[in-house]
Amino acid sequence: MDKNYGYFSKDGKQYNIITPDIPRNWYNYIWNDNYMSFTSQVGAGESFLQDSLGRRIGLVKDRGFYILEGEKSYGICGLPVKAERDKYLCTHERGASRVHTEKDGLVSEVGMTVPRSGACELWSVKIKNDSKTERNISIVGYCGSGFDEEYTRQGYNMAVAGLDKALGAIVTSRYIEFEKKGKRQVYAFMALSEQPDGYDCTHNSVIGPYGSFAYPVFADRGGLSNSPCCGEKLAFALEKKMTLSQGEEKEIVFVLGIAFSEEEVKKSIDRFASTDSYGDTLAKTLKSFDGEVSDVSINTPDEKLNCTFEWLKHQSNMGSRWARVRHNGYRDMTSDTDCLACVNAELALERFLRILTYQYPNGYAPRTFKDGTIQDKNFADNTVWLNFTAASIIKELGRPDILDIQVPYNDGSVGSVYEHLYRSVDFLYNFRGHHGLVRIWGGDWNDCMNTAGLEGKGVSVWLSIAWCRASDTFAELAEIYGNKDDAKQARERSDEMREIINEHGWDGEYYLCAYNDKGEKIGSHTCEQGAMFLIPQLWSVLANISEDRKIKAMDAVEKYLSSPLGTLISIPPYTKYDPSIGSVTTKPAGVHENGGVYLHTIAWKIAVDAILGRAEKVEEGINTILPYRNKVVNGRAEPYTLCNSYFGEQTGYRYGTPGQSWRTASGQWFQKALINYVFGLYPEMEGLRISPCLPPSWKECSVTKKFRGCTYNIKFINGGTKIKEITVNGQVTEGDILPLVDAEVVVVTE
Repeated sequence: MDKNYGYFSKDGKQYNIITPDIPRNWYNYIWNDNYMSFTSQVGAGESFLQDSLGRRIGLVKDRGFYILEGEKSYGICGLPVKAERDKYLCTHERGASRVHTEKDGLVSEVGMTVPRSGACELWSVKIKNDSKTERNISIVGYCGSGFDEEYTRQGYNMAVAGLDKALGAIVTSRYIEFEKKGKRQVYAFMALSEQPDGYDCTHNSVIGPYGSFAYPVFADRGGLSNSPCCGEKLAFALEKKMTLSQGEEKEIVFVLGIAFSEEEVKKSIDRFASTDSYGDTLAKTLKSFDGEVSDVSINTPDEKLNCTFEWLKHQSNMGSRWARVRHNGYRDMTSDTDCLACVNAELALERFLRILTYQYPNGYAPRTFKDGTIQDKNFADNTVWLNFTAASIIKELGRPDILDIQVPYNDGSVGSVYEHLYRSVDFLYNFRGHHGLVRIWGGDWNDCMNTAGLEGKGVSVWLSIAWCRASDTFAELAEIYGNKDDAKQARERSDEMREIINEHGWDGEYYLCAYNDKGEKIGSHTCEQGAMFLIPQLWSVLANISEDRKIKAMDAVEKYLSSPLGTLISIPPYTKYDPSIGSVTTKPAGVHENGGVYLHTIAWKIAVDAILGRAEKVEEGINTILPYRNKVVNGRAEPYTLCNSYFGEQTGYRYGTPGQSWRTASGQWFQKALINYVFGLYPEMEGLRISPCLPPSWKECSVTKKFRGCTYNIKFINGGTKIKEITVNGQVTEGDILPLVDAEVVVVTE
């Protein structure tokens, strides 16, 4: 079905949407280290500036672009979606979006990008007269405001704004706390590369009390009304009149930004408010984003997958810096950085060292940092992810010295990376409840199991399993570091926890999910609802909890959790609230964690099936997770990024439709599963080890990967899991570790 909506460019770096009228907004995210912006195929979206503790200053709430000509007016960014136009094309690429429209002999292109530094975004509007007569038109650019208070009925809005004629910009300010400097005067502005011919600063003057950015009231008036704002809801709109002779094209550039002084406002406008600056910024942004994820590429028989992979790397890059965007999830950033490591280990290291600074000195890690505070939110699992990420980065780079880097904790005290990692596993080892398993407290990876352990007794079987993997990983790092005593202690603790898990976490055919504060089982065959959960079974393989039981657990997964839509996250879904478990029991049956097909766990399953050598299941998982391969989903989700879930059959009309895109680890872990597990490129201290588990239909495929200064072009022949022969630059090599040289590698499998 996605063929009706768009197509990839040949290199996969662009996705072209051919109609604005699709089932929902398909977004593109563009950012730098401090400013985040996202836009859809019709300009819907937001932007904000963030400081180091998650304080945010909003700027944009949706974008609109319009042509006015006499009594006629229409949007040139795809709105209204049902409007007639001769041509429409939205191109999302990694670092920019643009919308091309043609109507009544006028050809327009609206572009949007964000510079790699600076608190602003840039819009370019190009108009060409393809008609046979001279055209007198006005171009209006508009955005709703996230800078002031929300617009609510019978609410108070106190914004003050007007046009600064010297700057050719709408400028407003308010007092906001930012970067631990107390309340300070902050400015927001909208400027134009030419002197504007009209402006409006209020919601009511642009949109009207009953309108929308698809149907703005100023269009009925024939233009903007030059109205300032005083004690109303703020908006930004600038108008430029122009005359276009036959064949003539003109371009104007809008700059929207945030600044901390009038001087900064002027500097931003001087720097960015020109067509030359837009072109230069766009080129640098695209080149920068491309460079950050260029170290790995794949070539499989599925051309769409090859293109999607280009965006999965980009999704990993975004998640590693911005987590889930709505908040700065600690676990999310850490895990996404783990996924980024196989694409860009140097950037992953930079991000990882920043993540460590929010960890507590006792080893615990918070759920998020937001609104100027570090917020624990009673989540127990955040610290368990640190060792996985550290090991991935250290092995990719071959740098044990990373363990010596000194990094602050969130109270300002300092410890080495090694100490941060030791304290993370040590904290959870001592944070235990029923049966000696790790406490769930207010939730583990399943955020919505948030009341199972608030009394401090409830425990997570999954988190205990994940802790075993973290402890084993730390033991390996301790050996690399030369601390045999710590390595020995970590392995002894892992063995102890495995015994506990196998005694108290096994339910006969599969592993339990948790025990609540009352000591009642969650995820047991004895439960009326929520009788089995997928994630403990998957992680029992990742953590190697029991050689025999991990196979039984995965067999149970195939027996109980398989569905035409994909492997379900749990069965049966909850249909009534259970205060001893949490908000997962309030979600509709078949939605997200409550019995849906959760794509993050599908990505884990692909990795697990690869570990077990189940090549057919690997191919099945790939066909499940890709929206254009899943026969139930049938293309009803963005093909260039992954969503968090597909809705289960209990949801009726929503069956097979997608959940939230971008703001999930699904794409990140799918990218990692492909590189590390399916292609089997495992970084080790000795070098890059090859142990693939390829889909049977991939009779020939390849991957290019840069590793410690070397470029490997690796070709796989025959598909399968067992290596018959590896040649490096034409010479048969012994073992499965590649030498550290630029090489053409051929892997023949059986």
